[in-house]
Amino acid sequence: MKNRSKTEIVSNILDAANGGATKTKIMYKAFLSYNQLKECLTILIENNLLVYIDGTQTFKTTEKGLNFLKMHNEIGELLQTNTKD
Repeated sequence: MKNRSKTEIVSNILDAANGGATKTKIMYKAFLSYNQLKECLTILIENNLLVYIDGTQTFKTTEKGLNFLKMHNEIGELLQTNTKD
C-alpha cells in the first residue's frame, strides 16, 4: 500500500465510522495501527467531524464529517486522470 496523506486517512476513518463503528472496526477498515487511530480520533472529535456515543461505545461521523467526505470525494473525482489516452 502506498503512503497516504492525512486527508486520505481522515477520509478512510470517516467513511468507516459512517453509521457508527467501534474502534476495532474503524482500525481494520482504515488500515491503521491502534496508536495511529487514537491520535486521529482525538483530532477528529476535537474538530467535530466525529462523535463518540458513550452508551454503545461507538464512533459516528457527524454532518460536518459527511460534508468533508463529500468534498474529498468530489476533489478526488476532479483530479482523476483519464488513463485510456
